Amino acid sequence: YVAAVYEHESILSPNPTALVDRRSALELMGKNLDIYEQQAVAAARQGAQIIVFPEDGIHGFNFTRSSIYPYLDFVLHSHSGNWNPCREPYLFNDTEVIQRLSCMALKNKIFLVANLGTKQPCEHTDPHCPPDGRYQFNTNVAFDDDGMLVATYRKHNLYFEYAFDTPPEPDYKHFDTPFAGKFGMFTCFDILFFEPAVNLIRQYNLKQIVYPTAWMNQLPLLSAVEFQQAFATAFNVNILAANIHHPTLGMTGSGIYTPVKSFIYHNMESYGGKLIVAEIPVITTDHETNLEKTPGRVSEKGNEQLPPPFYAEMMYDNFTFVPVWGEKGELQVCANTLCCYLNYRRAVLTDELYALGVFDGLHTVHGTYYVQACALVKCGGLSFSSCGQEVTDATALIDFQLWGNMSTPYIFPLLLTSGITLDFADHMGWKNNHYFMSKNRTSVGLLTAALYGRWYEKD
Repeated sequence: YVAAVYEHESILSPNPTALVDRRSALELMGKNLDIYEQQAVAAARQGAQIIVFPEDGIHGFNFTRSSIYPYLDFVLHSHSGNWNPCREPYLFNDTEVIQRLSCMALKNKIFLVANLGTKQPCEHTDPHCPPDGRYQFNTNVAFDDDGMLVATYRKHNLYFEYAFDTPPEPDYKHFDTPFAGKFGMFTCFDILFFEPAVNLIRQYNLKQIVYPTAWMNQLPLLSAVEFQQAFATAFNVNILAANIHHPTLGMTGSGIYTPVKSFIYHNMESYGGKLIVAEIPVITTDHETNLEKTPGRVSEKGNEQLPPPFYAEMMYDNFTFVPVWGEKGELQVCANTLCCYLNYRRAVLTDELYALGVFDGLHTVHGTYYVQACALVKCGGLSFSSCGQEVTDATALIDFQLWGNMSTPYIFPLLLTSGITLDFADHMGWKNNHYFMSKNRTSVGLLTAALYGRWYEKD
């Protein structure tokens, strides 16, 4: 099927904490919706059957609970499936944004997914009802090609979004399409958690995901395109990921991903939006991960001088590293219960320092979640203390086999190359209670090769 995602540079309110009236809020949102409209037309012209827009794209960000209020549409979450906002605009007040989106889908005969702020009044008898008598949700809406509202999803894992409430229960939302079956839907930070993302995929055996996001890149392990691709590979799904484009805030990175191929946009240099349109196969069955290659064994000699371990901060976590020296070698490094192993060979020795790092613990900055990671990274400079820094370019071509005795089945294989481009492992999967990934020579210099494990039970 043909899919489209649009990375949008939002027109933002100059002062998001100021209180404005609904008319001014609609005026600002209208400018963003005008751009959406042009992109929906462009995507439909290129044969796209579905288009996805990013999180926060219509209203922007940095609001307070009260300053976002005029930007919120009224949506009853029970309405999806029997309301066509474009054809029935007068059913509810404060649905101008929903109506415009519905009409875009209808006019262009395209399935359309977008993100907006919604409000829902609640009774004080409801124990979850906020003091001001209303819920405010960060919401994705999906419309079919006739403009019918077919699904609404309220973001569950909020990322410091003080304007919004967490829904009382996680939403497991999916919608049906004639061209690719069921699509599941979640938002941004949700991708790092079991609820609802993993549970949704497993419960409904989903193979297609729509994913609006407003992701701030964090190298070396959580760049948007890097993690989006790893998620598609780990769960054997297609992901249509639309991000915001604001390089000054570190936000870029959208794509259409299959488990083995990606069409991405990552651009921290220039401004303006970007439409990606690609044809991808519908995934129907589970493929078993390729397990032909057995990972090499760790050297039994034991009395060889292993390089000294050192500690450095990466992604705000205290990693234990060993330097990757010389043109080839076998290394291991351990922390807590996790041991990581690396066999490597370099085509040419370059003057770049690489290190193999391990972390097995609770990550506590910008969210709390338990990580088990084995990571081969290029360091920022030649000193040990530079390992874990954000690096975007590399020249070293490295053959490697990386494996670890992970305690969780949820492993995201990250493979990032110079210029924030993606590569794919030759082989990966489980062997003898170890998860491994191997690659013969990346096409350009290696930035990060990592097994990023999420141990959800220990969050």
